[in-house]
Amino acid sequence: MSSKSYVRQPIVGVLGHVDHGKTTFLDYVRGSAVAAREAGAITQHIGATEVPIDAIHSICGKLLGGKRFTLPGLLFIDTPGHHAFTTLRKRGGSIADIAVLIVDVKEGFKPQTYESLTILKQYKTPFVVAANKIDSISGWKKTTGIYPQRLAQQHSTARNILEEKLYDLVGVLFDNGFNADVYTNIKDFEKNVAIVPISAKTGEGIDELLMVLVGLAQRFLEESLKVEKGPGKGTVLEVKEETGLGTTVDAIIYNGVVKSSDTIAIGTRGEPVVTKLKALLKPKPLDEIRDPRERFDSVKEVHAACGIKIVASNLDDVVSGSPLRVVTEDNLEDVLREIREQTELNIELDDEGIIIKADTIGSLEAITKEARDRGIKVRKAEVGHVAKRDIVESGAASDPLHRVVMGFNVRVLPEADEELKSTDVKLFREDVIYTLMEEYEEWVQKRKEEIERARREEFTHPGMIKFLPEYVFRVSHPAIIGVRVIAGRIKAGAKLIKEDGKTVGIIRSIQSEKRSVDEALQGQEVAISIEGVTVGRQIKGGDILYTDIPEGDAKKLMEMNVLTLDEKDVLDKIVEIKRKTDRFWGM
Repeated sequence: MSSKSYVRQPIVGVLGHVDHGKTTFLDYVRGSAVAAREAGAITQHIGATEVPIDAIHSICGKLLGGKRFTLPGLLFIDTPGHHAFTTLRKRGGSIADIAVLIVDVKEGFKPQTYESLTILKQYKTPFVVAANKIDSISGWKKTTGIYPQRLAQQHSTARNILEEKLYDLVGVLFDNGFNADVYTNIKDFEKNVAIVPISAKTGEGIDELLMVLVGLAQRFLEESLKVEKGPGKGTVLEVKEETGLGTTVDAIIYNGVVKSSDTIAIGTRGEPVVTKLKALLKPKPLDEIRDPRERFDSVKEVHAACGIKIVASNLDDVVSGSPLRVVTEDNLEDVLREIREQTELNIELDDEGIIIKADTIGSLEAITKEARDRGIKVRKAEVGHVAKRDIVESGAASDPLHRVVMGFNVRVLPEADEELKSTDVKLFREDVIYTLMEEYEEWVQKRKEEIERARREEFTHPGMIKFLPEYVFRVSHPAIIGVRVIAGRIKAGAKLIKEDGKTVGIIRSIQSEKRSVDEALQGQEVAISIEGVTVGRQIKGGDILYTDIPEGDAKKLMEMNVLTLDEKDVLDKIVEIKRKTDRFWGM
């Protein structure tokens, strides 16, 4: 290794379903690391928490059996969830080197767990599963030692429940393409995903999880953790307005060095912005943060890997998830080209489709990929809040199912909200990709049915009725008779024909239980008034009558494939009747 390079600590992403314990886990890690301060002071970063290797040695204690790790520690991204994970991306992957997938052992995999798994696959990120909340298992007692020792001390009921739940996790992971097992059973960590049973609440298993994470990183990632002491590289986590500072950028630096005197280039919605730093800010150490008067320390320089708040001018248009680079006279053109390439969306769009708006480039790519995997067409995908022009553009789509705007973790601007009231554009807003897709697909199903119903109303429908001889209420002008709808439907205004093709008359009205109705469906018995017919002459009791369908409507109904099997049968009979006088009718 050259004197200019060093091994940085791995960046650890924390993912999982809501309420499965991501934040509790990070809080416990922070708390234990603060307790182990004399061994190595924990450092609070922007969006990240650094647990130095001395603190890990202290927390893991006897577990390590005297083994010492050479990595400098672990840097946890402490904005938990896949939102932060997809934001912190670089070309071809995530800046997280390894991840912890937290699963509530009793609840198992939930929508966001599956979503997290999809993202880990997409970014090819190695991960460890933390089977959390073992303390919630009925009869579980907190004991000491490594997992097999603690398990052996449990009552058989608690032991059986936990082993069954862990077996379920192994099964789900296998179904998703991963071999997995409890970490103590694994011989080859390259081919198997390690599961570590923990309780983020009581701290059980946290030392084992930290040991597994550091061990895996040391063994498999050390080469990729070598970084240069050259110009810093990072990714924007968040763009924030800070009182007294204006617009600031929270970023994770994963390579090189950033100095407070540097000039940086950073991605925006348009061209990259080049700006001189005014300040680099880091939060106070965790045990000093209790005094909030001075929240940050100004520092002269930072080294990868770390989280930092950047104060500079012209940061208003910076996009979360975009690259940040230190520029020099020598590298300016190369850096600008690299940023343009990275902020250029890696998204295939369609000529027709829905509009997607998301908070970060990574989220946008993840949602659009999920949409396309589900066969949903996307014609526009952008980072930013939902604006009036999005609603106007969406409303102009020719297909009503494409008049949709999906917003992920974004606001709807007031003008867009106003525009929504006067259009048929449907807005979906969520912060879980899975929920967004589910809601859209449910809506599509309902909307298709509505559109189908409306289209069917445009055509005369096949209907077949039987004249009930015992119900003759009036013989003529108009004739009023009782009928049963054998198949299909009849509507007021429909013409009727007999089995020989002769026209009988027009249904003027339909009554059901002394109330006027617009239509009668299969199985109903109703009274109908027919203009232009006399009972006993043109029609008599027991006759079967059909709706007289115009040839154009019949063709459309055959093409549209919207009829039930019974309705198709009736239509076939009507076509047969018509072809007695015109062989090519309906062709």
